[in-house]
Amino acid sequence: MTNLDSRPELELLGPGRSRAAVQVLEPRPVALGGPRAMDVHRTLPQRERSLVGAWCFLDHYGPDDVAATGGMLVPRHPHTGLATVSWLFTGRVEHLDSGGNAATVVPGALNLMIAGRGITHQEISGPEAGILHGVQLWYALPEETRFGEKEFVRHTPQPVTLPGATARVFIGELAGSVSPVDTRTPDLLGAELVLEPGASVRLDVRGDFEHGVLAESADVVVNSTAVAHRSLAYLPPGSESLVVAAGDAGARVIVLGGVPLGEQIVMWWNFVGRDHDEIAAFRRRYQAELGFEPVDPRDASAPELFGPFPPDQPRPLPAPPLPTVRLRPRE
Repeated sequence: MTNLDSRPELELLGPGRSRAAVQVLEPRPVALGGPRAMDVHRTLPQRERSLVGAWCFLDHYGPDDVAATGGMLVPRHPHTGLATVSWLFTGRVEHLDSGGNAATVVPGALNLMIAGRGITHQEISGPEAGILHGVQLWYALPEETRFGEKEFVRHTPQPVTLPGATARVFIGELAGSVSPVDTRTPDLLGAELVLEPGASVRLDVRGDFEHGVLAESADVVVNSTAVAHRSLAYLPPGSESLVVAAGDAGARVIVLGGVPLGEQIVMWWNFVGRDHDEIAAFRRRYQAELGFEPVDPRDASAPELFGPFPPDQPRPLPAPPLPTVRLRPRE
């Protein structure tokens, strides 16, 4: 794991006022879907920070020439207690899930999959995908909605023109644009911001939110702190403005935000739960439902958790073994 920048800056805004310090999370490389799959750059979760609001996972990938590399091949796998957000800049990905949803993920369109109590899905980019480039995000569902029904939602936000930038708000509200998507997680923000060369954009944001700003395409400056390409700037609650500045080539950033979740979560593999035993049960039931292991007597009368899947698809991923020590919660 990488460490937080130990030299966050404090910007003075006037007598007796200051903007909250910015911490910088550096990415780490991860092979997506297995050791031969394409590499992604992961900035959430980290040992030092697991959440930004309810956002608990951020993978940044590409630009990746699918014809040369094979692109994204993530066979069927499970999720619980979370929602996934797929957001592309270029390329396309074929999505298929156990809720009966098949969709082509394309640039500029939100693809939101709410796992609820359980879902399985796969993500595959064929040779026609071209240059694959985007982010995949997860947010944790709060206690009151995490055992709800699975759902898939698509939404194409209209661009909003700002002085020196263009914004697309796919979740929540920013710069006068409001997404209509029901996330089942209150007080959440997700947006793409494309800055013109040399532009500096000031955004009014909620002071009770914490925020993350991913320097997606180039180095940027966030509230006076330099943020390297692919790194994530973290801002704790307390700021009512967010200033992002681009260099001579311009920049694209992903802005995330939300009220701190206020709940302890346990994240392991593709599951979000609340304690070790719950995660172990999710794993056990997934392994049995997909035929990797026999049904445990404890689950003999339990209803199906992860749902059916169309035939003739790539072999699903088995769950890895649980750690030999108990999983500890994050917050």
